[in-house]
Amino acid sequence: MVEKQCIGFLKTPPLWINEQFGIPQFDFPYTDLRGFAAKPISKKIRLGHQMEDVFHQLIQQGKDYEVLLYNLPIRQGKQTLGEIDFVLKEVVTNKFIHVELTYKFYIIDPEITTPIHRLIGPNKRDTFFTKMEKIKNKQFQLLHCQEGSNALMERNIAHDNISHEACFKAQLFTPYGMGAISIQPLNKECICGYWLRFDDFNTSEFKTYQYYIPAKSEWVVEPHTEVQWQDHIQVIMKINLQMRNENAPMVWMKKSDTEFEKFFVVWWK
Repeated sequence: MVEKQCIGFLKTPPLWINEQFGIPQFDFPYTDLRGFAAKPISKKIRLGHQMEDVFHQLIQQGKDYEVLLYNLPIRQGKQTLGEIDFVLKEVVTNKFIHVELTYKFYIIDPEITTPIHRLIGPNKRDTFFTKMEKIKNKQFQLLHCQEGSNALMERNIAHDNISHEACFKAQLFTPYGMGAISIQPLNKECICGYWLRFDDFNTSEFKTYQYYIPAKSEWVVEPHTEVQWQDHIQVIMKINLQMRNENAPMVWMKKSDTEFEKFFVVWWK
C-alpha cells in the first residue's frame, strides 16, 4: 500500500509551475524506485501526515537533498505556534530550503469567477486560497519569529539563510459533463476526475459499471483491479450512509480491467 502511495505521490503534478502567488514551487527531483523498500505508515494518522512520511522516504531515496529537519513543532511556552515540515540541504549547491508540503483534493466550482477561488474541498470545508495564504503568511514566517529562529539555531541552521518553497501537489475534479474549464495560472495537468451530485449518480448512465469507495489513505493511489468491486446498487447504499454525515466520498468506477474513472459524489446542493 505504501509503495502505491509513493507512486501516486510522484505521479501527481504540482498545482503550479515555478512561482505563483509569491510562492516558489519545489521541483520534486526524479526518484529511482529500483531497490526502494517503503517503510510502513500508520493509516491512523491523517492523510496529510501520511504524505509527509511519503515525501520524507522519497527524498531520502534520492541523492539530491539531505534532510536536516523534519516535522519540528515550534512552541511558545505550552502553546504550539505551528510546525516546520522540512528543511533540506541541496547537495550540489549546499543551499538550505524550507519546504512546506501540501497534498490536496479540490473540486472546481465554475460558479465562482476567479480561478484561484474556484478550488474548494469536496465537503466545502477548506479552500485553496485560504491554504495558499496560510503558507505564505504563517507557515513561511514561522521560521523567522523568535521561537522559530531559536529552534533552528539550536540545530545550527540560520533562519536568514533559508529560501522558502512549497511542494503543493493536488488532484482536481471538474463538474460532471462540463467541457474545458480555465484554471490559469494553475496547472491543468492536475485535473484527474470529476464531481457530481447524488441524483446524477443515481441514473441509468452509471448502473452498468462496478465501483469501489477507497479509504482516504487510498485517495492518492491510482485506481487498480486489486480491490473488492461492487455493483451500482451496493455502492449507492454506502454513499447514502456517507451523505447522512455530510461527507463526500471519492468513488472509483471500473469500466473494464484497463479503464477507470474517479469522482466525488457531493452531498450539498
